[in-house]
Amino acid sequence: MADLKARLRTDLAAAIKSRETTRMAALRMALASITTEEVAGDEARELSDGEVEKVLTREVKKRKEAAEAFAGAGRVEQAQAERDEAAVLTDYLPKQLSDDELSALVSDAVAEVTGQLGEAPGPRQMGQVMKAANAKVAGRAEGGRVAAAVKALLQK
Repeated sequence: MADLKARLRTDLAAAIKSRETTRMAALRMALASITTEEVAGDEARELSDGEVEKVLTREVKKRKEAAEAFAGAGRVEQAQAERDEAAVLTDYLPKQLSDDELSALVSDAVAEVTGQLGEAPGPRQMGQVMKAANAKVAGRAEGGRVAAAVKALLQK
């Protein structure tokens, strides 16, 4: 069993014992999503820690989007509950990169791609640079942040 998944299960048991409703709800939902991912496809499989992190990232994103929707509809309590669940799940993800760290990694990716192609950096290399940048970032920044940083650098 993946270490991260085991940690989620252990923390769920502790949350149930201490009656932490928000933590309990968030962990149950995350474990359900992980199980769904494991049985999706032709045959069941055990997810690696990296795959579990991707599922958790997706769940955090869902919670943030739901919080925005609830806040927009004037449902403040539900919006806060979604934000609280997102915060619980964020604790299990790798620390997010700062803007400076992200810029440095994107700069490296641009240099790497343009060096291979022998061209000046431009918007046409967006896809190739995104691929290289995402490999370097490895889930430590949201895709939108990475795309914005790449776009800004390629348009200089």
